[in-house]
Order: sequence, then C-alpha cells, then structure tokens
Amino acid sequence: MKNEKEKKKQNKNKQTIEETMNCPSCGSTHLTKDYSRAELVCEKCGLVIDAEIIDHGPEWRAFDSEQREKRARTGAPMTYTIHDKGLSTMISWTNRDAYGKSIPTRNRAQLYRLRKWQTRTRISDGTERNLALALSALDRMSSTLGLPRSVRETAAMIYRKAVRRKLIRGRSIEGVSAAVLYAACRQCNVPRTLEEISSVAQMKKKEIGRNYRNISRKLELKLLPTSPQDYISRFCSQLSLSSDVQAKTIEILKKAASNELTSGRGPTGLAAAALYIASVLCGERRTQREVAEIAGVTEVTIRNRYKELAKKLDIDIVT
Repeated sequence: MKNEKEKKKQNKNKQTIEETMNCPSCGSTHLTKDYSRAELVCEKCGLVIDAEIIDHGPEWRAFDSEQREKRARTGAPMTYTIHDKGLSTMISWTNRDAYGKSIPTRNRAQLYRLRKWQTRTRISDGTERNLALALSALDRMSSTLGLPRSVRETAAMIYRKAVRRKLIRGRSIEGVSAAVLYAACRQCNVPRTLEEISSVAQMKKKEIGRNYRNISRKLELKLLPTSPQDYISRFCSQLSLSSDVQAKTIEILKKAASNELTSGRGPTGLAAAALYIASVLCGERRTQREVAEIAGVTEVTIRNRYKELAKKLDIDIVT
C-alpha cells in the first residue's frame, strides 16, 4: 500500500512539474530534456528534476530523407485535399515486396487484380468521384499559383461543405473549384485576383464570380473585402522593387484611406497606382505597362487612379 501511495505521489509531482515547467529550486523555466541520460535538467542551477523520462521519438535513426521514409512505419498524415483523406491503402505499381525483392511471375496476376479492385473501391459512389475530380483540380490550380498548404486545406474544407449542402448540382466542377479557391485565398489572407484564378482555371471571371457569390451566401462565409495593402508585397517582389518602395506604397495607401479615396474603387487598381507613384518617387521607375501586367489591370485604370491620388494627396510626380 505504501509503495502504491508513493508511486501515486511521484506521478502527481511529475504532472505538476510538467504542467508548471518551473524548477522547484530556483524557479527557472529553462528546462532541458536530456534523452541520452533520460533526465529533465534545469539549465540555470543544474538540478535533475526528473529521471527515467520517456523518449516519445522513434527508436531508429535516419541521416537523410530516403532513410527516414524507408524506416518509418506510419503513413502520411490525414489531409482534406484527398477525397478519402489519405486514410485508404495504396498498392504500389512496382512489382516488389516489402523487402525490395521482385515478386514472382506466378503471383503478379493476382497482384494486378488486387490493384484493380483497390482502385475501384477507393471511389465507390458519385460523391467520392466528384470529390476526387474537384480536389485534383484544386491541387493543380494551387500548385500553379504557388499557394501554401493552409490555403489548399481551407479550399478542400469549403468544397466538402458545399458537397454536403448539395450546392454543386447543376454547376461545373471546375467553376465551383475555382470559386472555392478564391474564397480560401481571401479567408487565409493570401489574396489572388479573379484574373489570376480565371487564367489558371481557364474559365470566365463572370462564372467564377457567380459561383463564389452563391457559395459564400449559402455557406455564410464571413469574408472581409480585400484591401490594396494585401497585394503590395507580392507585386513588389514580382517587379523586383526594394523594401523602400514597398514602405512608400503602404504610406500612400494609408493616406488615401484616411482621405476616403479607396471606397468604391478596385483594390488591385489602387495598389497598382500607388506602387507606380512610389516607384517614381524612390527612383526605381517601372512603366505603367509593367505594373499593369503584374496587377492584372489596364494602363488606363492605373493612369486614372494615380492622377486622382496625386491630385488629392498633393504628390508631385516628374514624368
């Protein structure tokens, strides 16, 4: 009984130490886990707080990515960008077993049948077939635009919600996928213009916009309108402009917002005009055509916007 009580007391002490993560001697929070000695040590006073700690990492070592993939006994993590969330079994098309040995010829016909039935069972009904096509289209468009993983996961989640609410019926998979990707970009604060999405999806902006409005209304997506500042860093990097130009552009846009010059105007046009003004003022001039091609607007739009900004904000531009 005493031994059990002592063990319980030790476990409670361990839990309190792990929760607070403070040294009981000096109160320092800088604690180090020395897995070679299985000890929890305070860096400040050197007190061994806990002994025989458990190493939750793998028992094997890997010195490169190839060894890590070979020795790992678990698969890839769950992801919403695959129609079955990446949880189904995959039978490789290489005719080799787990040890790397070639499979005998007499067993290859059986393995071929297993592969065929595995492929059929992964996509069992129309909903899964729809998801498989849509998510592959989302992955292709995201890769072309260079979007991060978070945007892809968000887009896949929105599309799955739309499928559950039966908002895909009567609409093309590509159109809804492009609309969902546009919504995910706005939700994750990684803005992309409709022109960029339409060029990648090879569809008209009108159809993508119609699908986007329908999905955002039916799913009640609370998306804030994009601001011109969101596009500046990307436009500057594509035009090879310095950080001084970027800071000057943001300063111009803040002044324009305080003077109420941004309402009712497209954010990309304002961003392009402010960027053109800043490039001239900082001595890194870019032509209106170069800025227009990057921003996806016309030269006339940039000309009109920069004249408005220069006049209202009293900016002298030497042409």
